[in-house]
Amino acid sequence: MTAPTPLTHQPVLAAEVLEALAPASGKVFVDGTLGGAGHTRLLLEAGATVYGIDQDPYALERVRAEGLGGLSVLQGNYRDMTELLAAVGVTQVDGILLDIGVSSFQLDDTERGFSYHSEAPLDMRMAQSGESAADVVNSYDAEDLAAIIYEYGEDRLSRRIARAIVQAREKAPIETTVQLAEIVKRAYPGFSKGIHPARRTFQALRIHVNDELGALRDGLSAAETLLKPAGRLAVISFHSLEDRIVKRFLLGSQVLQPLTKRPLVASETEQAENPRARSAKLRAAQKITDPTGPVSTSGAEAR
Repeated sequence: MTAPTPLTHQPVLAAEVLEALAPASGKVFVDGTLGGAGHTRLLLEAGATVYGIDQDPYALERVRAEGLGGLSVLQGNYRDMTELLAAVGVTQVDGILLDIGVSSFQLDDTERGFSYHSEAPLDMRMAQSGESAADVVNSYDAEDLAAIIYEYGEDRLSRRIARAIVQAREKAPIETTVQLAEIVKRAYPGFSKGIHPARRTFQALRIHVNDELGALRDGLSAAETLLKPAGRLAVISFHSLEDRIVKRFLLGSQVLQPLTKRPLVASETEQAENPRARSAKLRAAQKITDPTGPVSTSGAEAR
């Protein structure tokens, strides 16, 4: 059997993540969204031990094949990181990284159904189990579809798109990414060029199928418990729905003190070299050691 091809992954905001988490020899970190292990490699290079969590079996297979020293791989959703780590005897860590959303290799894998640019089965399941995007578009009523597209895609034409989906599936099931993308495009009056109108619908379905926002809320709560006093949390989000949740959670937390006054974004150079970094936002926090005293800060706060 041929060994899986190692993943190549260009991590976004790499320097900013390292500054926020301050990895060093002897420290223990959790990469809750391991993906291609781009950020994890940087933590390992700094001498840290890393527990990498991912629900995608294909990602884990490829990372395991690399045999990265200092990395322990755990299969599951980062929302359950407290239980996953307890199962291997870990109850506290020095830092946690969450790089939210779909990973680069998932987008690039045309068979996964995350992209509207390539013909593929309409899937979008990160864990490869449970309800798929095809199940949603072919069984939900127009009202529920519109709610998903509006809430998670923030698309003002959500009702029009939902009606178009229901009308199309009455003729034949919607089974592929291109089928759905064309249906959404036809629902947009006068579209000719620019950002494809299906982008928001695909985002909404992906978030719904994987319960991404629920996982984010649970993961942030787990971080409060798992971090040691003075431990660091870094969260990279890619759209306003995620960033809003992170911002509000940190502002309302009794044990996590924000280290970033505002989210850090990629430099113009990084954005030019890695277009997927253009929408990335990093927020960092530190667990309070003394609730009555100030939290030590890092250079990230001054940015």
